[in-house]
Amino acid sequence: MRAALANLPTPHPIGERLPSVYLEDEFTRQFTSALDEVLAPVFVTLDCFAGYLDPWLAPPDFLDWLATWVALRIDESWPEDQRRQLVANAVELHRWRGTRRGLAAHARLLTGGEVEVLDSGGCTASDHPDGPLPGSAPSRVLLRVRVADPASVDQRQLQAVITEAVPAHVRVDVEVVG
Repeated sequence: MRAALANLPTPHPIGERLPSVYLEDEFTRQFTSALDEVLAPVFVTLDCFAGYLDPWLAPPDFLDWLATWVALRIDESWPEDQRRQLVANAVELHRWRGTRRGLAAHARLLTGGEVEVLDSGGCTASDHPDGPLPGSAPSRVLLRVRVADPASVDQRQLQAVITEAVPAHVRVDVEVVG
């Protein structure tokens, strides 16, 4: 995160706001200048706070923390541009979470490839509590991603992200093809 920066001037020196009786005291001037050095990064951060909340402008170390604010799990090993895209599209990803459209959008942002989502579809319900659910096949989703270089996609990581986005009872299969 942000830390003390060497030779960063403060826009609001504390010593200038003291009554004149304290301005003549050497200890007070040194003490307030030390406080100015500590507070300068705080003032700079607050002055630029809107930029910290914009995923396209936020510093890279703050971007990862910003992702947690929008409930996204991102990996620090992903390229910075990809992480910025995910954070910038977080609202849209959450809006369509678990749907065919949402899974395709999420996978597209993660891989940059062409995504096809095939699911078993349907919805089952039962009038009897603790009874067996009607229907025969378990729910499943097949995510097929076409990219130029299949080795460039971490299939295990993609599977984990997609599995997190669908209901717990749905089986997820991921195929990465060239």
